[in-house]
Amino acid sequence: MYRTLRKRAVVLTRLALLHALCLTPLVSQANPPDQPVFPASASVKNEALAGMVYAGAAEVALALAEGRFTSQELVSYLISRAADLDSFGPAIEAVIEFNSEALSIARTLDEERQAGNLRGPLHGIPVLLKDNIHTADQMQTAAGSLAMVGAAAADDAFIVQKLREQGAIILGKTNMSEWANFRGDQLPDGWSGRGGKTRNPHALDGDVCGSSSGSAAAIAAGYAPLSLGTDTFGSVICPAAKNGIVGLRPSVGLLSRTGIIPASRELDSAGPMTRTVRDAALLLNAMVALDPQDLATAQVPVRQDYTQKLKADALQGKVIGYPSRFKPGSEDLNEHPQFAQALDTLRGAGAQLVPVDLKGTDWSENDWSRVSRMFDMTIKRVLPGYLASRSGLKVSTFQELVDYNESNPGAGNYNQDLLKRANALAFDEAEYLTLSDGLGDEARSNVDKLLADNGLDVALGDPHPFAVLELGSAIFAGYPGITVPSGMDADGMPTSVYFYGARWSEAELLAIAYGYEQASNARQDPDFE
Repeated sequence: MYRTLRKRAVVLTRLALLHALCLTPLVSQANPPDQPVFPASASVKNEALAGMVYAGAAEVALALAEGRFTSQELVSYLISRAADLDSFGPAIEAVIEFNSEALSIARTLDEERQAGNLRGPLHGIPVLLKDNIHTADQMQTAAGSLAMVGAAAADDAFIVQKLREQGAIILGKTNMSEWANFRGDQLPDGWSGRGGKTRNPHALDGDVCGSSSGSAAAIAAGYAPLSLGTDTFGSVICPAAKNGIVGLRPSVGLLSRTGIIPASRELDSAGPMTRTVRDAALLLNAMVALDPQDLATAQVPVRQDYTQKLKADALQGKVIGYPSRFKPGSEDLNEHPQFAQALDTLRGAGAQLVPVDLKGTDWSENDWSRVSRMFDMTIKRVLPGYLASRSGLKVSTFQELVDYNESNPGAGNYNQDLLKRANALAFDEAEYLTLSDGLGDEARSNVDKLLADNGLDVALGDPHPFAVLELGSAIFAGYPGITVPSGMDADGMPTSVYFYGARWSEAELLAIAYGYEQASNARQDPDFE
């Protein structure tokens, strides 16, 4: 019943949007209103539009510049296609809500283009946002929680303001693991009370990972050229890897956190989720700016064009560390043929590979106990203030949130043990700072030592996408990382490589990732149509 209601809602949303553009489809016995139809005026463009489904944003921008279609036609096509696939196809369920203003925004941007006024490289390009990123429009910002539905945010997130200034079209909100995986320990990745269960476009029963599940699946499924996720502890990197796309976790502070539902002020960062490395750089360019409300952005040493170093020979002479257990001839390497191929590709493109011992960046059982305690405390630290700051919602306190979930568990009827445990916690600021500062300092020391002692430009993580969490130092350091598709495994699931480096090394990481992407050409589109 839940999925049926969602499908009907998506179809009605699509029809309402088409009507807003005065492109309401003709209704007949052959095309009743609950069946997928494309606007007649766009039919001649369908071939060009269909060719853009899995294209990068740079290709879409070129097509718009050449007049092959307009932003209005692109938005209409993407919404129609997503609704059709979710209602009558594989039901990826990546998008919770489409922006009812998207077509009118696209019309304005088309008019600006016709007048020769382009706001930036993303002019007229649709972008999807994770459901924890504020937009001051008709859409909800709810972290996937039914308790948070009822009123839109008062202001755009700072990074959303920047995207709008650059001409991006906010197309909609994507599903996510509810409360960024902090609701309960029973929740499957990609499930929320508000959005249901997101599915992996490559293998519908496969792992979609979380918490930026919808943002990753939407890009993989061709629902939009660009999306944004957020990452506290692998929530961009893992979904990107599992869904076969590019995911960038920037250094904490490179992008403003203002207007993003918080999980941890020390670890939170928004991150581009795209089909190509160049698109990740373009999206990053549009959002990097000083935000007076987020003092971490004042620490950024240089503001630069992250596309400048994207060259096919970017790997020449680069020194890249990789886990020593994958040395040539090792059993581990034989068990991971895609990773072996990736290492060969890196060598062939001119990189110097150095086997390194990652034990210094791995964590003990005691470390993980400290991490678990810190996460409980950080939720208790940030969530009450955030709930109190929002108006018009069903809940305004942590206890009210827990009580609401008890009465309205959602279709999955999953528990909320993590929220309940954090709510019951007696918060101690001194203990929290000791844990947070201690873990952060140790992490930065570990990663800095790994890079310096081995003379590395960047390090290559374990091929398993969630093994990044075993390298907790790379994340707790607040340092950047990027995942790039490396192929498909025997089960039809994407594989990836994960590069990470020193703080503020995004330009270097993007260049190396681009060099690998161009040399490997490993990304594959799903085959569900």
